[in-house]
Amino acid sequence: MTSRLPHPYVFSKQIVQANQFGAPIVALESTVITHGLPRPDNLQLAVDMENIVREHGATPATIAILDGEIHIGLSEEELSTLANREDTRKISVRDLGIALAGGLSGGTTVASTLLVSALANIKVFATGGIGGVHQGAPFDISADLTQLGKSPVLVVCAGAKAILDLPATREVLETQGVPVIGYQTDEFPAFYTRSSGLGVDARVDTPEEAVKIAIESWEAGISSAILLVVPPPEESALSPDEMESAIRTALQEAESTAIHGAETTPFLLKRVSELTGGESLRSNLALLKNNARIAAQVSAAMGGIEKIGPF
Repeated sequence: MTSRLPHPYVFSKQIVQANQFGAPIVALESTVITHGLPRPDNLQLAVDMENIVREHGATPATIAILDGEIHIGLSEEELSTLANREDTRKISVRDLGIALAGGLSGGTTVASTLLVSALANIKVFATGGIGGVHQGAPFDISADLTQLGKSPVLVVCAGAKAILDLPATREVLETQGVPVIGYQTDEFPAFYTRSSGLGVDARVDTPEEAVKIAIESWEAGISSAILLVVPPPEESALSPDEMESAIRTALQEAESTAIHGAETTPFLLKRVSELTGGESLRSNLALLKNNARIAAQVSAAMGGIEKIGPF
């Protein structure tokens, strides 16, 4: 696992053992802990996702930067420290060198988690929603999309964050050559809501079907991620009308207060939660746990299929 890594990464004992025995591993990002959720929900969610992954037969590998080192797999103490530190940085791919050189700590975004997962040969990654193209700013495109285009990892998510321009995001995914596979759905989910009016490239109904597409793609020489989009659970999904109203208001407020850049997404998610009386936060927590469950099942299925090449 470590022979081709360009930096002395730090692997937890659990990840080393899982790798030695060929056990399934699921990568988890950490900006949801440092910047995506309020305290104490952030730590509880991190613990819950790791436990769900274990309950479904895989080993969780939460990825984060701690004091200038890339950690793959965190101890309970490290998770708690990360969730409660005030000086953490949101670390995308462009920030990795800065964080390592400066001895900084922070949460890895979808993009940087993808990079680390691919280098460590971790093939399944669970997150909430990917970044994308921002509304009203067609040139503001998340690094998540370009990294998806060059990281052979199966990413389980609830589509892209609903605050984004979803049709434009869907187009960029196509440009990057990323297959969008619906898990028990024919529609691209809109994070908090189960439908967006946008289609997917194919539908699967079992973890094994998803794994087959991923392996066939990578063995054919394709180096992009496979995006497995999962609708939020019905009982926690919100109505499209409610979300559209809250998002429109939050976007107007962000524009009027000159919120921009890396501050935009955390501001919008927090404001949408306030506008929905906390319902969007509850939906977010539910879909993250659901994605962790499915990712563990997919990782377990991947371990049971004969593989060649990079595996």
